[in-house]
Amino acid sequence: MEHRLSKRITTDLDLLVYKRGMPVATGKIRDASRKGLFIVTDYTDVQLNQELEIELRFPDCPEQLLRRLRAQVVRKTGQGLGVDFEEVDNDVFTISSLVNWLQRYRAPEIEDHPSPRRSLMH
Repeated sequence: MEHRLSKRITTDLDLLVYKRGMPVATGKIRDASRKGLFIVTDYTDVQLNQELEIELRFPDCPEQLLRRLRAQVVRKTGQGLGVDFEEVDNDVFTISSLVNWLQRYRAPEIEDHPSPRRSLMH
C-alpha cells in the first residue's frame, strides 16, 4: 500500500521540460500535489536526483503567463518521470497556484462537465 503525505490531483495539463535551461521535451502532468508531479513523457535522457525545470501555463488565466518550477527526478518509469519539489528552491506561491488551479480544472474524464483547454501549444 502506498502512503502519500499530500493528496494527488489527477489532470492532463501540458508542460515543457527543461534541462540546464534548454527545452528538451514535452509532457503532460498525470497527477500533482504540493510535493511533486508525475509527468507522462517519452523523454528518458535524465538520471535520478537530477534537477529539471518544468514550464507550464494556466490556460484560463487572462495574462497567460508562463510559470517555471524546479524539480528533482525521484522516479523513472516507461510512462514518464516522478519529480519532487521539496529538494529544490521554488516559489511556494507558484506551487500553491498550480495545485489550486488543478483542483478547479481536473482532467475531463474525472469530471462530469468539460474543462478549459489545457494545451501549451497553440
